[in-house]
Amino acid sequence: MGRFLLNRVVSMFVTLWLVITLTFFLMHAIPGGPFTREKALPPAVIKALEAKYNLDQPLWNQYTDYLGGIMKGDLGPSFQKVGVKVTDMIKAGFPVSGKMGGMSVFLILLLGVPAGIISALKNGKWQDQTIRVLATLGITIPGFVLATILIFVFSAKLNVLPSFGLKSWKHYIMPVIALSGYSLAFVARLTRSSMLEVLQQDYIRTARAKGLSEFVVIGKHALKNALIPVVTYVGPLIAGILTGSFVVERIFAIPGMGKYFVESVGNRDYTVLMGMTVFYALFLVIMVLVVDLLYGLIDPRIKVGE
Repeated sequence: MGRFLLNRVVSMFVTLWLVITLTFFLMHAIPGGPFTREKALPPAVIKALEAKYNLDQPLWNQYTDYLGGIMKGDLGPSFQKVGVKVTDMIKAGFPVSGKMGGMSVFLILLLGVPAGIISALKNGKWQDQTIRVLATLGITIPGFVLATILIFVFSAKLNVLPSFGLKSWKHYIMPVIALSGYSLAFVARLTRSSMLEVLQQDYIRTARAKGLSEFVVIGKHALKNALIPVVTYVGPLIAGILTGSFVVERIFAIPGMGKYFVESVGNRDYTVLMGMTVFYALFLVIMVLVVDLLYGLIDPRIKVGE
């Protein structure tokens, strides 16, 4: 276990370093700069701004300074918001995105896994066909289209749900549904296909031949193995949802990480864009490690490190 964790931690740091390096040099390879405007600033002003943020230094020096700042937990200042650091923006945006994302993940697991199990157990029957049709619709309809439909129906026409902000529990309903739609449908389909495969295994037939109840066969023997592909998918999904859905947050005017990311792209705010990317990469590699550890808990036959 200790050797496995050490290897994974080392690989995590290598992955983060690669993400930081690629993001840094790609951002600086884009034509223009953070102070490029439609109405050009005077050269003296641009020179003073570049000197203030050390952008007048050689690129390699900027890179080493940025790495040094990350080692200290400093992602640098925003080029567009005076006096605001990237870490402050993450601290302000992540709790908002995390709360909405947590609700979305809960909804995905609460509805997606049972729907997939029911669909597999009722294979070919009307329950299976209904769930498959709904899952197909959920996968084919993009999140921003679903968000637009929800706003049109429940806000513009029926006027029963607010269309922007997160001031009350009602404000969470449409963003959570829009954020969950695709993943919920995908988890349902993934659970169904995995469960169908597991139900064909010899040990399931043996368990049924021994006279075990269907509840024990499904809950104790089939479900654990069927959940392994789902856990593999849900781990990175949690990282993506909890760090904010850029499009959904933009549509519903939610002040989460997605808002800052979209603004940083439009404003060419390099430090914010790189900081958000690094934070997401860190969250993602941690969730991948958690998934690897969960394999051994779900199925004892799987040893950590294999």
